[in-house]
Amino acid sequence: MTTGYPLLRSLQISFYNWSVVPTQVSKFIGLDNYIRALGDEQFWTGMVNAAVYLLLTVPATVAIGLFFATLLHARMPARALFRVLFYIPVVTSWVVVSLLFKYLFTTNDGAVNWFLTDFLHLTSESIPWLEQRWTALIAISALGVWKSVGWCLVVFLAALSGVREELYEAAALDGANAWQRFLHVTVPGIRGTLLFVLVLQVIGAFNVFPSVLLMTNGGPAGSTEVPLTYMYKQAFSFLDFGYGSAMSFILAIFIFVISFLQFRFFGEKKEVGS
Repeated sequence: MTTGYPLLRSLQISFYNWSVVPTQVSKFIGLDNYIRALGDEQFWTGMVNAAVYLLLTVPATVAIGLFFATLLHARMPARALFRVLFYIPVVTSWVVVSLLFKYLFTTNDGAVNWFLTDFLHLTSESIPWLEQRWTALIAISALGVWKSVGWCLVVFLAALSGVREELYEAAALDGANAWQRFLHVTVPGIRGTLLFVLVLQVIGAFNVFPSVLLMTNGGPAGSTEVPLTYMYKQAFSFLDFGYGSAMSFILAIFIFVISFLQFRFFGEKKEVGS
């Protein structure tokens, strides 16, 4: 009931021109909010931005997390220390790190521009990272990768411990090198976990919110809005709760379809050694 009632209530609100004033009657408008969302250019700009964020963060996060998980699984020195260091960003406040990255990517005084212009001398002018759509998405995505790698690493480490050592030994006896053992033993052995991580990372990418709100606030001119920031502004800035609720359900259906397709096409084979 703690989640069911708010969900059903939000669904009900999505069919109304909802009034926040208790003395005013909310008008039932049927599917008008949904039709409006499907024709809203700004909403689809947000969906495109979320898709770009997904493409920039999910492959990188999964690849980096799996790479370092494989290294840490191989009995390297100071494994516990490295696990802690990688996991620190995961438990750090989104507000704190978003404001930190906003400072790092500031046009004139940011550390990133200093590094590129004064240290590496790759460019003679500062890049307006947070003042343009695509560069802002890159900056936001950098934060997303940094924040999520540690979580992926810990999950992959747990999965790697379940792959039987004799499979690696048999592959080595057959002449497989390290890369071949990774492709033909490690990856099949953690297939289910890999799918689990991919699904959650995709869901998280379409639900990106605090980093965008704090780093760009959807600007300039709404060019970096994502679905959740746009919904938030419609509901709490313009008090259009019915429209915000309708967009949330459209997004939920879209994420459900994407997740179903991931399970359908990548979740059929059993893990090696299971």
